[in-house]
Amino acid sequence: MHSHNDPTEQKRIYDALPAEEITGKVADALKQLGDPSRLRIFWLLCHTEECVSDIAEIVGMSSPAVSHHLRLLKSTELITSHREGKEMLYTAADTPLVEMMHHSIETLAEITCPNYTNEPDD
Repeated sequence: MHSHNDPTEQKRIYDALPAEEITGKVADALKQLGDPSRLRIFWLLCHTEECVSDIAEIVGMSSPAVSHHLRLLKSTELITSHREGKEMLYTAADTPLVEMMHHSIETLAEITCPNYTNEPDD
């Protein structure tokens, strides 16, 4: 607990308040991940790079629905894409925010990240 009457403590807290730009980015990311389908797609893309048709098959959705979710995730810079031949491939962005979101999802959902198992390599 902190004291509401301690001006030094209050100044320290006020000085640490994140800028609106930062809280805006985090709030936008949280809004996008508030949809269960987008959350699943985001989690999947934290572990692999996939095209729309493969994502649709994996998550059991239509390709147009997946494309819609991907546009929203991309607009908040949670995922990135690049073209390989005729296909557009999607993956999670390599940013501290994405890393924290990924970790938070796995912690909250009590999911073990498949990339970090204790199984020996064959």
